[in-house]
Order: sequence, then structure tokens, then C-alpha cells
Amino acid sequence: MASPKRARIQDVAEKAGVSNMTVSRVLNNDVKVSDEKRSLVMDAVKALNYRPNVSARRLASNKSFFIGLLYVDLDTSYVSKFLLRGLKSCRLTGHHLVVDEIDDDIDKSIASVKELIDVTQVDGLILLPPICNDEKLLNMLQQANVTFVRIAPDTQLNLSPYICMDDYQASFEMTELLIKKGHTKIGHIIGNPNQGVSRLRYQGYLDALRSNQINVPPEYIEQGYFTYDTGLAAAKKILSLEDRPTAIFAANDEMAAAVISAANLNRISVPDNLAVVGFDDGHLAVTVSPSLTTVKQPIQAMADLAIEIIASGKFNDLAKANSREFRNVLDFEIVERDSTKAEFK
Repeated sequence: MASPKRARIQDVAEKAGVSNMTVSRVLNNDVKVSDEKRSLVMDAVKALNYRPNVSARRLASNKSFFIGLLYVDLDTSYVSKFLLRGLKSCRLTGHHLVVDEIDDDIDKSIASVKELIDVTQVDGLILLPPICNDEKLLNMLQQANVTFVRIAPDTQLNLSPYICMDDYQASFEMTELLIKKGHTKIGHIIGNPNQGVSRLRYQGYLDALRSNQINVPPEYIEQGYFTYDTGLAAAKKILSLEDRPTAIFAANDEMAAAVISAANLNRISVPDNLAVVGFDDGHLAVTVSPSLTTVKQPIQAMADLAIEIIASGKFNDLAKANSREFRNVLDFEIVERDSTKAEFK
């Protein structure tokens, strides 16, 4: 049996009811195309499973159609979710995602990134936390004149486009949710101290308690590092207290899942005797039992926007860009599940 005929740009144009030129402009993220026509073209692209000819597009433009993603430690649901969405978003826009890990040897990693830039001539790079704050890497990218988008940075915010959410407000509202459910003894496991979001989430937790005139003993707060193992160690300490908290807010879902495990080991019922909440809302949040009440980060929207910013070429000349355009703050959502109950008594 003959394989299905590969869709051409002419097929997309015909299905969308537009010209070949309009399809080409949409695929090259031309801002002058109307939203209506852009939607028609992208619907046709999906329906026909159209894959642009990257070689031909390179010849017709000064773009490589490669976008780089730099991360630290793939073994987190956050990075995995961002990566998978980035791959999908690139596929829909006719780009290819090139992924590289940054490890503890920053000089060696920077040499690897330089090679990636030289070989692929990437149109831009996406930097996930905490590497988004590394001064050596940022300096190298500036010297190489490469466009880059940072995810949730907390330094040099006028340096490049960045995408984040309001981690402080999300943490404040999550803590207030526990208070409204009747909890006054609320513990917290802090995230990795090398990431600015950890400080923002911790501060939101503290300020929500203070605004409700609730004092928290220092032993209710433990340091974690966004990993299951550190969350488990912290939870065991908190739950061994004679006057233990009735709720624990972990700074990410992996540590929250560890709190549930520690509670099970101590025969503490979740949510009857202990409420547990997390942060991220990745796949883990619905696979643990009980399922997690958590803050839903707009990870997929972050990935889509990062790809869009680089593909548009809008910030290719950072020197001419308005720094106020750099800031992209996306909405969050608190998702209530079985690890908390309506009212705690």
C-alpha cells in the first residue's frame, strides 16, 4: 500500500481558503497577519498534519528554525512537562527543539552551549530555572548576540524577555485557603534556596499567616530542595513533633507527595488528620493517593509563549527593545483535590 501523500503548502492554503503567501507568513510568525487568518491556517496545518520543509524555509529566510532549551535536572515533573509542551509547540510552528542540560560544571556546560549555537545557529534559547539566573551563561549569550527567553528569573529582569507567574500571591492564597478551612497550625517545606521562586513562595506563606494573626513556631518550617527525598526528610521531622501541624504546605508537588508518604508511615490520615498541599499541578498531583490540592502553574502556556517570542523574532535586537515588554506574568489557579477537606475540625 502506498504511503499517504505528504501535505504541501498549497494544500494548507486551499483548505484554509487563503493564499500560499499567507500560509508562509503565518508559519514565519509575521505579526501583520490577522488573528482570523492565522487561526484558519493553523487549523488547516493541524488537520492536514502539515510539516514545513525546514531546508526550504532556511533558504528563504535568515532563520535556522531551531530553538534551544537549557535545563538543570530533567528528573522533575516541571521540566518534563515544559519539555513535552515545547516539543509540541515547535512542531506546530515548524521549528525543532534542541535540548541541552546544564550541570554543576558550568564552564563545561557553557562550552557545550557555545557548540550548540555554532552548529545549529539557533533562533533563540529558553532558559529554565535556576540556570536562568546564571551570570556566566547570561554574559556569554549576550556576547554571542543570541536571543534568549528566561522562565521565572529573579535577577537582571531588564536583560531579556521573561515569563513567570505570581508565585508570592499563589502561595499567599494557598495558605489562606488552609486557614479558611480551619487550620491555624500550618507547616511549610521550603523549596531549593538557589531558586527565587522558593523565597517568593515562603514569603507568601509567612505573610498570609501574619495577616491572619497566626504565629508559626520555627520547627514547623523545614528546608527542602524540590525533591522527593528532601521532602520526605523534612516531613518526617515536622510530623515527629509532639504538637505537630494540622496542615503542611510543600513548595512543590514532589515534596508534597513525600509528605503524604511520611504521614502514611506515621499512620496519620490525610486529609482527616493532616491536610497536604503542593505547588505545580503536574502529573504527580493526580497519581498520588489522595490526590493533591495544589497550585496549577501555567507551564504549558509558558512553553507556548516562549516559543512564540523566539519564533516571532520580536526581540532579536535587545538593545532596541523596550524593557517593559520583557515582562510576561501568566495566571495561576488553585486546584482543590482529596488531600484537603472542606472543613477541618
